[in-house]
Amino acid sequence: MMTNIAGMIDHTLLKPEARKEQVELLCAEAKEYTFASVCVNPTWVRYASELLSGTEVKVCTVIGFPLGATTSETKAFETKNAIENGATEVDMVINIGALKDGNNDLVENDIRAVVEAAKGKALTKVIIETSLLTEEEKVRACELSVKAGADFVKTSTGFSTGGATYEDIALMRKTVGPDIGVKASGGVRSAEDAGKMIEAGATRIGASSGIAIVKGLTANTDY
Repeated sequence: MMTNIAGMIDHTLLKPEARKEQVELLCAEAKEYTFASVCVNPTWVRYASELLSGTEVKVCTVIGFPLGATTSETKAFETKNAIENGATEVDMVINIGALKDGNNDLVENDIRAVVEAAKGKALTKVIIETSLLTEEEKVRACELSVKAGADFVKTSTGFSTGGATYEDIALMRKTVGPDIGVKASGGVRSAEDAGKMIEAGATRIGASSGIAIVKGLTANTDY
């Protein structure tokens, strides 16, 4: 399972202070190590897609990031705009407050707005921000993601109070079943970390530590 771990990694740079030369390096590394994708903020999507043109590496971006508190219409527009600029995967943040209020319709429709905007053009991954949720809320968020037609559920933005855990990945996998992707992100810094997440049921790893992971090292990073 660990032999093609590079092909499961979204090589990530989401820091607000990221500069052009850092995006260039990210894309060069993604090509060299054949990562699944680069994950960048929307402002860098067009540039990353130009740098990665003709390669197998996808361009992933984030929607409603990092709080999930924009409107569904805004998230749908962001998604369409990102796809026009070359994104083929979008990681959207749910409306966390609505989930906690028990407003399942709003949460499901919010996810569906992005799914429909991306349909046939990009994969949709749903960030549920596990560190802010109870176990019941995690399950409900996953169930609503499946109902809305998402391709993946994802643990974390990497910008909240915690990242991916073995227990959360196992719970998410159990909830969504075998046919939906599960992405572990936040705090995956080594091959050992990644292996545990894959063992728990993750099919994608979001990390800025991709090179350390494939080299069997441990990175000193927050995402």
